[in-house]
Amino acid sequence: MLKGVITLKKLILALIIIGAINWGLIGFFQYDLVSSIFGPDLQVISRIIFAVVGLAGLYAISFFFSKGKNSV
Repeated sequence: MLKGVITLKKLILALIIIGAINWGLIGFFQYDLVSSIFGPDLQVISRIIFAVVGLAGLYAISFFFSKGKNSV
């Protein structure tokens, strides 16, 4: 059970890093990496990825309140 929670937290952090890199590219270079990978034909896929990254960010708020050495 604990290993699953740690794996979930690492996945969440990876999604947040992907989102942060994409936002940095947008901010500095006006380049949306996710949209350019999937193109205009798969805009729904891009929106799903953005939604999942957003949910990961919301879930990561709970990291501030987790206690113990197993917190990420």
